[in-house]
Amino acid sequence: MDKLYSVYIMTNKNNTVLYTGVTNNLKRRVYEHREKRVEGFTKKYNVTKLVYYEIFRDVRNAIFREKQIKGGSRAKKIELINGMNAGWKDLYDGL
Repeated sequence: MDKLYSVYIMTNKNNTVLYTGVTNNLKRRVYEHREKRVEGFTKKYNVTKLVYYEIFRDVRNAIFREKQIKGGSRAKKIELINGMNAGWKDLYDGL
C-alpha cells in the first residue's frame, strides 16, 4: 500500500485561529493536537478541531501545498474550508 500524506487545517472551538500542517498519518497527528501532546501554537491556542484536509501520494507535493496554504491569506484559508466544510464541523471522527 502506498503511503499517503495529508495537508490539514485546524482551528479552535470559536474558529478564531487557523493552523496548517502536513503529516503522514492524519488521524494520529490530529489526535496529538487534540490531546495537547504537541508543544507550540496548537497547544497554546487550544487548536483541536480539524476543518479541512487534502490527501497526497507524494510527500513533495504535500509539502509544496502546505507552504502554498500557509503563504495565503486568512481569507483564502477560509475559502478553502468553506468549499469542503461549510459548517466548519470537526472532521476528525470521519477519518
